[in-house]
Amino acid sequence: MADSTTQQAGGQAGQADERALDEVVRFTSELIRLDTTNRGGGDCRERPAAEYAAEQLAGAGLEPTLLERTRGRTNVVARLAGTDPAAGALLLHGHLDVVPAQAADWSVHPFSGEVRDGVVWGRGAVDMKNMDAMILAVLRLWARTGVRPRRDLVIAFTADEEANAEDGAGFLADRHPELFEGCTEGVGESGAFTFHDGGGRQLYPIAAGERGTGWLRLTAHGRAGHGSKVNHSNAVTRLAAAVTRIGEHRWPLRLTPTVRAALTELAALYGIGTAPGDFDDPEAVDALLGKLGPAATLVEATVRNSANPTMLEAGYKVNVIPGEAVAYVDGRYLPGCEDEFRATLDRLTGPDVEWEYHHRSAALTAPVDAPVYAKMRAAVEEFAPEGHVVPYCMSGGTDAKQFSRLGITGYGFAPLKLPEGFDYQAMFHGVDERVPVEALHFGVRVLDRFLRTA
Repeated sequence: MADSTTQQAGGQAGQADERALDEVVRFTSELIRLDTTNRGGGDCRERPAAEYAAEQLAGAGLEPTLLERTRGRTNVVARLAGTDPAAGALLLHGHLDVVPAQAADWSVHPFSGEVRDGVVWGRGAVDMKNMDAMILAVLRLWARTGVRPRRDLVIAFTADEEANAEDGAGFLADRHPELFEGCTEGVGESGAFTFHDGGGRQLYPIAAGERGTGWLRLTAHGRAGHGSKVNHSNAVTRLAAAVTRIGEHRWPLRLTPTVRAALTELAALYGIGTAPGDFDDPEAVDALLGKLGPAATLVEATVRNSANPTMLEAGYKVNVIPGEAVAYVDGRYLPGCEDEFRATLDRLTGPDVEWEYHHRSAALTAPVDAPVYAKMRAAVEEFAPEGHVVPYCMSGGTDAKQFSRLGITGYGFAPLKLPEGFDYQAMFHGVDERVPVEALHFGVRVLDRFLRTA
């Protein structure tokens, strides 16, 4: 019975009706209008968006649960039973919060959700209320047409992803792991979008890994004193030297299996010959990246660890040498490379500067030869046959890091078909964030196809 139901569902793949296509646009717009700005430090209220999502889930016949660690910081979780109880469950997750936006900088009000000339405008249009809307539209489509997936689907709309996830996915993983019972894989943001390489090719990178996050606080201590006196124990000087060493450090090449797979597929696509051992040779990898043109941006940030100084704090008066100086560094490390990252920071900071994690999250990797990856690839290729699916590793991170603590392998898959000239990466946290209506329609069709067959 389960097999026949699955076959029927797969045979209907791609039959997203006009209502589903209209709903994904409306849901995106209406979610944008609910201002869920996360300013950090707990200054956010996701509850209106959570209640909206829960209402749409209930309309699809599901029984959503609203959960909060902190009042107003609301998460929504629901489960849709599949036809094969023996199959591992699949997690679908999207966050409800967005980063701040200054209305004066925008062409339209960032929380208007305006639909103009075939484009939905507003904060969250790409990061990531569009994907939230896709999930809701697909589930409501299934409720109307009687579709059930093979696997159980767990749907989670989370708070606090744009800060530290303590009120969101971290809280869910720590306090409510039972809601994710049986989940073996998860699908979230940042993947399956159109990347135009400038030469006529359309790439669709699907994320199968994330660099770990190591935000650092550096503290230098010294001898406070008068600015006119000789001081060889100047905290500012010590900190500045350490920051300079970190900023100028050239990190060694470290290719993860995901990045190796990406380079292998890109080299083949571009007809670039490679020899055994090339991927272990930094000069050969740099040469390959140079031949990939714009496509190199998909991998160049993930072939090494990184550490970028971002903030400095010291002193209170120009003629006073302070006894303490502080800096912050945005560090990122590849899967399996955190020990090397820590040891390198110990060496670069030196004996006069202490460092600690201001925020830390794990690096992730996911197999690109897994059946679920093949099904994501097939779903994209069905609706974008001219495109080329490639794996990639995210340079940043998502809620997948939190859910990985439950043994859930995470992928980035929020499909969008984008026109040439549309700078997808610039939409994240940028001014005039927006998404084409046709991209949302494509996303619903691809997500529908993938979830029916997953």
